[in-house]
Amino acid sequence: MPTESIWSYAAGSGHVAGQDLTGCTVVASDGTIGHVDRQAEHFGMPHLVVDTGVWVFGRSVLVPVGVIRGIDPEARTVTVACTRAQVKAAPRFRTDSETMDRDYLAAVGDYYHRLPPRETTAD
Repeated sequence: MPTESIWSYAAGSGHVAGQDLTGCTVVASDGTIGHVDRQAEHFGMPHLVVDTGVWVFGRSVLVPVGVIRGIDPEARTVTVACTRAQVKAAPRFRTDSETMDRDYLAAVGDYYHRLPPRETTAD
């Protein structure tokens, strides 16, 4: 899979152009991560900034849209194709200015791109 695909919504994810995911609950394969604080797209790299609440000591994480496996607009959930531990181990997100730092975004994209593929069906 090309690295660029980590920055594109997967076919079948349920994404609709212009869709506002702010406030949606983000769910990994092994539990809830947090909620979408905001969406951003800098340098053609769309991503979500997810507020993890107390789960990761009150910090936010950046998630490229390419890891989204499903969006349920009625339930207001976004399901990602990785585990909570994988999200927690991603390059640390410290300040909003990082969402406009091409090198930081590239490092995040590279991290998620290198994760092993996950099954998209229920276990």
